[in-house]
Amino acid sequence: MAFGRSLGASLRAGDLVLLAGPLGAGKTTLTRGIADGLGVGGRVSSPTFVLARVHAAGAAGVPLIHVDAYRLGGDLAQLDDLDLDTDLEGSAVVVEWGEGSAERLSSDYLVVRMSRRDDDVREVSLEPHGSWASRMSALPTA
Repeated sequence: MAFGRSLGASLRAGDLVLLAGPLGAGKTTLTRGIADGLGVGGRVSSPTFVLARVHAAGAAGVPLIHVDAYRLGGDLAQLDDLDLDTDLEGSAVVVEWGEGSAERLSSDYLVVRMSRRDDDVREVSLEPHGSWASRMSALPTA
């Protein structure tokens, strides 16, 4: 949650963040932290069955679009049906299970790679693409 809050506080409209990691790694919990960092109110839960949830702008003035691409199984047509590319300009978009499909929405994206050790400790690594490389120094360390 703390890492997500810090990351969320640094996000701005147009940002694309892809969360990668196995089941139970903490992707939805991280998204809750991101929402908190953006000042987005309301409940943040996994959008597995609705595919995407839009959270109105909060204190930071940036809406959050939370997508769970797990059920898409790489079906790019279904991803296109969500019209995320049009929403990306005015929102921060966080996509769980989006690696391998959602990065085509923008050449500027951040992959947050997560894993869970046997002792329940989560490990996170950041992989910047495009303009994210120049923003890395402003991002929280995992």
